[in-house]
Amino acid sequence: MAAILHDIIATMRDKAVGEPADCVVSVAPIMRELLANAKSILGPEHYRANPDHYARNPVHIDEKGGLSLFAMVWSPGQWTPIHDHGTWGVVGVLDGILEERNFIRVDDRSHEFDHVKLARGGVILMSPGSVTSFVPNPDHIHVTGVADDRPSAVSLHLYGRVMNDYHVYDRDKGTRRLISVSMN
Repeated sequence: MAAILHDIIATMRDKAVGEPADCVVSVAPIMRELLANAKSILGPEHYRANPDHYARNPVHIDEKGGLSLFAMVWSPGQWTPIHDHGTWGVVGVLDGILEERNFIRVDDRSHEFDHVKLARGGVILMSPGSVTSFVPNPDHIHVTGVADDRPSAVSLHLYGRVMNDYHVYDRDKGTRRLISVSMN
């Protein structure tokens, strides 16, 4: 790991304490520093695309279960499923326009995995240099991707845990389930 990246990760780890909202307030400005230095920190392995789906290229995975940082590469038309993370996170955009479409749970939450009703929420368009964040309150539910008519995008995603699984939602079936997610 490059010395600059090591120092930035150490600073993020030191600042990521307390409530999720405190973590993102402390870490979001550091993401801007990471974006400013990304071209000299990231290697070709972090920019690998996948023709079948968006690519999750690990930059840093804390083996003790702490922070994880991924470089995500999005080709036109590639989207995540509707999901939540179960943790806080900070996202910065390196290249392209990354789109986030939000959802809101409108059921009574009496069931965790079925009878889930989602309503569409707002949209965020993030351009290079943009930084956004999320906290579980109790869910930050969204899809993220690149529209068919836009060029590819590259973004950095920092999570408050090792991000190897998350909940996906099926609006038609009204379900929520935990799935494992892979990385390049």
